[in-house]
Amino acid sequence: MINVSYETLSTVILAVMTHQVFRQYETYYPSVHFCLLLGPPTFLAFHFAGLSSGLYSGIADAFPWTVPTFLAALSASVVAYRLSHVHPLARYPGPYFRRVSRLVGACATMSGDRSKRLDTFRRRYGDIVRTGPNELTIFDPSFVAPLLGPTGLPKGPSWMGGSLSYKHLPMVGIPDTDLHLRRRRPWNRALAPPALKEYEIAITRRAQQLLQRLEEQAGEVILGEWLSYFSYDFMSDIAFGGGSELLRDGDKDHVWAIIADGMKAATFLGSVPWLGIWVGYIPGAAGPLNTLFTRGEELVSKRLARGSSSRDLFYYLSNEDLVDKEPPPARELIDDANLAIVAGSDTTTIVLTSIFFCLLTNLEAYATLLNEIDEFYPPGSTPYSTQHHRRMPYLQAVINETLRLYPPVPGGGERRLPHEADPLIIGSVCIPPGTSIWIPPWSLGRDERNFTYPTAFWPERWLIASGQLDLKDARLPSTAATSSSLAGVEHGRGVLDFVHNEDAFIPFSYGPMICAGKGLAMLEMRMLVTTLLQRFHLRLKDGWDPAEYEKGFKDYFNATRPPLPVLLQRRF
Repeated sequence: MINVSYETLSTVILAVMTHQVFRQYETYYPSVHFCLLLGPPTFLAFHFAGLSSGLYSGIADAFPWTVPTFLAALSASVVAYRLSHVHPLARYPGPYFRRVSRLVGACATMSGDRSKRLDTFRRRYGDIVRTGPNELTIFDPSFVAPLLGPTGLPKGPSWMGGSLSYKHLPMVGIPDTDLHLRRRRPWNRALAPPALKEYEIAITRRAQQLLQRLEEQAGEVILGEWLSYFSYDFMSDIAFGGGSELLRDGDKDHVWAIIADGMKAATFLGSVPWLGIWVGYIPGAAGPLNTLFTRGEELVSKRLARGSSSRDLFYYLSNEDLVDKEPPPARELIDDANLAIVAGSDTTTIVLTSIFFCLLTNLEAYATLLNEIDEFYPPGSTPYSTQHHRRMPYLQAVINETLRLYPPVPGGGERRLPHEADPLIIGSVCIPPGTSIWIPPWSLGRDERNFTYPTAFWPERWLIASGQLDLKDARLPSTAATSSSLAGVEHGRGVLDFVHNEDAFIPFSYGPMICAGKGLAMLEMRMLVTTLLQRFHLRLKDGWDPAEYEKGFKDYFNATRPPLPVLLQRRF
């Protein structure tokens, strides 16, 4: 008869030892997971069986006992450590249950209110909040440069979960900084100013098609849908040399539903990367993500088979612009395919939709921008030239202000201090190795310590900050009269406490890993806003509640596009 107390003690000790291996050498290899989870209890089963009279009958008796007992002891050790005062992040406040498992935060992402919920944590707990067992969310913009800048942290593991793999990652999610920057080089060539100049032809063609299709519509138009058709068609043109005609045919293949469902799944699995990798080994288990990835593989296969007919994105990604350089493996191109579509079309559509929402709910800003557009692109002239964009400060102010209020990636991207690194000291804050970091643009942009009238759409703030407009001459937002933070301020006498901290403005991230497509996104937004406002007078559907927009602005890594019902009327 085996001594039960000996069995129990041995199992608990081995479980605690296994926990230390997990904790110090965090791994995302499923084979290692299985060895660590099943190896020790299997060894114990044989050991305990050897103490009994019959080897095989002993194993049959011992194994069903050792496995659940070991896993229970391992789980208890993990939970006790994460809740204990000896955990390196114990001194940081945060929701109690989020200390236990990232699954808590993953489940919270399903509502789409992740960034809004994080902002409530900021108000409740302060500028540094523990939002996971080994995770901090930081709301202090002074941390942006040291954490995201040239000497900042590498990418975190969330991209592994969202990609269902620790091996096959898009450029933007590679945790090895040197490899990330190497894989980024062709993207930099593909999105540099000379290449952007070539893409203007494709933008112009699709913008003309968008105008034509909008003119054919009668009555109410869901503007975001048409903007998404434009963005997807355009990105297909410059990424794969064509292949999409949503503007012509509509979304009959449910492309955007696939992207939306895929992003929801990726956000959940990105919050628990180990689970995402496990799911990746189960055929079809990831549902919409598998569909999204399969579509990317098809696009790449067709593009590689067809070859280049123009200098599109894959012309650069496959090194066709470098005659002495071999093309990268096809697997790399496949890994980047969905990045090209999702990052290139989804995020731009989000911002464009938000720009028109902000203008249509702030008619004075709409009128000011329209006057600027009419100055440089009078009715009847072509709006497709980019030569005047740099001389249109209010257009840029409108874009910046929209990005501040409605960043396309509201929660930002994950960074992590590697387990093998030394602790990172920033001021009085010590970040221990293995800690994941999030800096959410949504919260930074809406913090009253960073921006005056933080929740108001006020493009003038960017002109004031750049010295193009005197504060005393600026139109104040409609919320100014009721602003609690500035109550009693005598604007006319120039005593308004104007706050504008551009360190807190990171809609495209920051540093050497800043969004490679920022220039292309800006080009699209300037051209589309100019083109649509020159041609159409827009107004919101009668009776539609603007509060529905922010309520429907959800965070599934990328933000969603709430319906924006508008009525169009040709100006000329």
